Amino acid sequence: MILRANCKINIGLDILRRREDGYHDLATVMYPVAGLYDEVEVTRTSAAGAKFRAEGLAVDCAPDQNLCLKAFRLMHERYGVDGVRIRLDKRVPFGAGLGGGSSDATAVLLALDALFGLHLCEAELIDCAAALGSDTAFFVRNTPQLCTGRGEIMEPVALDLSPYSLVLVKPDEGVSTREAYAGVRPRIPAVPLAERLARPVAEWQGTVGNDFEPSVFAAHPAIASVKRRLLDAGALYAAMSGSGSAVFGLFTDPAQAERAASDFRREGVTVYLL
Repeated sequence: MILRANCKINIGLDILRRREDGYHDLATVMYPVAGLYDEVEVTRTSAAGAKFRAEGLAVDCAPDQNLCLKAFRLMHERYGVDGVRIRLDKRVPFGAGLGGGSSDATAVLLALDALFGLHLCEAELIDCAAALGSDTAFFVRNTPQLCTGRGEIMEPVALDLSPYSLVLVKPDEGVSTREAYAGVRPRIPAVPLAERLARPVAEWQGTVGNDFEPSVFAAHPAIASVKRRLLDAGALYAAMSGSGSAVFGLFTDPAQAERAASDFRREGVTVYLL
């Protein structure tokens, strides 16, 4: 079974408070990006355990720590699934705030559910996914969701960005989640994110923000420069996704989007026009 594990972007990201368990309560809308995905292949085998092979982009963890294998182990412990081969063709950049690893893990969960005939309900799949990471549960639904709590509490939101051209830029610099959270200052906004997002996209810039940006941009001026360049190139809205370092821009004019993407490509910067 081969699945496309697509990435996501965050539209707005409010860090509300630090919790007693060490995590943070947040509010964000996660939006699936179908055009950029990893390929995850899961096959049943007669041998016990899981054999894992990764190709494509290199990832920043040992193979036995990959989220794909963590997803298998969780399903093995909870439901007794055993004997699989997992191949990951990595295409979504890591350390970018795009949720690639989380999407891979959810793809493995969904594949194991189908291959072993578990017929888990959505709530059970979300519970499994949430045990693997804060934004992993989103990919069970894989539709626009207002995410709160650690990111695992979801509410569908009516948001359609298909009329816009999406330019997604991944600078050479990376930002670890630990670094991003170390610099953030939790706050409760005067207007909840859902209300701000209900406004036209043309009014988002300056009102729908990402609370990671101030500290990340101060430490990584190159990432801040990407956002400025996207806005200067005509983006209606631009923001960093998640904890970075990827930055995206929404364009109403496809020609402007193409020119912006071409400018980054000429400099050797990783960019996707979606």
